[in-house]
Amino acid sequence: MPFLFQIALGGALGALARVGVTTLLTRALGTGFPWGTATVNVLGSFLMGFALVLVFRNEEMVRHAPLLGPGLLGGFTTFSAFALDALVLAERGKFVAAGAYVLGSVAVSLVAVALGAWVAKGLSA
Repeated sequence: MPFLFQIALGGALGALARVGVTTLLTRALGTGFPWGTATVNVLGSFLMGFALVLVFRNEEMVRHAPLLGPGLLGGFTTFSAFALDALVLAERGKFVAAGAYVLGSVAVSLVAVALGAWVAKGLSA
């Protein structure tokens, strides 16, 4: 499958999955906190670490890295929505929540990508 087509296909599927997850969580938990964006970014970070370790340990899978990395997981996660959600919280006067959201999202996403890579390495050992 051509490189750019993989990214386009993965990106479309990732964006659809992101909208599905954020819609589901917004309906379930309300709009007081951006749980949907936080969830897709942390889950996407875990999956990025997990998938790319497995992909690069299997030569046959390397050709699908653009589909999974910048495509599917790039479309699933969203930095622009993260930034907007933090701004909206701050504009509503929820400065502590905005700060916790920014710091927590970054910290937990870093842990998640490392955890995903660690799990994948353990499974493929």
